[in-house]
Amino acid sequence: MVKKSPPTQHFAQIKYNQPSASEVISDALISLSRQVFFPEDILILCIGTDRSTGDSLGPLTGSRLLEHNPPFKVLGSLEHPVHAANLAETLDGIKASPPRWTVAIDASLGNMDGVGLLNIGAGSLHPGAGVNKRLPQVGDVYITGIVNVGGFMEYFVLQNTRLSLVTKMANVICAGLINAFATNSKQAGLR
Repeated sequence: MVKKSPPTQHFAQIKYNQPSASEVISDALISLSRQVFFPEDILILCIGTDRSTGDSLGPLTGSRLLEHNPPFKVLGSLEHPVHAANLAETLDGIKASPPRWTVAIDASLGNMDGVGLLNIGAGSLHPGAGVNKRLPQVGDVYITGIVNVGGFMEYFVLQNTRLSLVTKMANVICAGLINAFATNSKQAGLR
């Protein structure tokens, strides 16, 4: 769970329910990559826990991606989540065979108008910041989804986030990632 960042820091933003949301994610990722990567060069790191509805955006996205048998590596799913308790260990494992490009995905809290907003940007995620945890920064690029309103009783808010919203956001992020990979593969001459 990351804290809300000012909109000016994001490369792209779009509400999950806009018809072009997955295309905006795909286009942003392609623009942010600045080069063509082979599938084995890419890691999608989906952060969060299946024990909190609001914080399940990452694991839901990871599970959706794995259903597509992606050629890139995915860490973090409903069955095997990457969360505060195992993030440092997971990052140590990644360092043993580091990818050239990591996309980090996590839920965030924001203001009422921002709920449902997907943010894509260059740079690392700060997981746990929304609930005042100090965890290692991760990723070359991030995708965050504002799942609920922050500012007061964050743990309670996360537990009372609508699963329907989180699921729909995960589906859109998954579609954007799959489309970005397909475009990247065409540019690399892999398909």
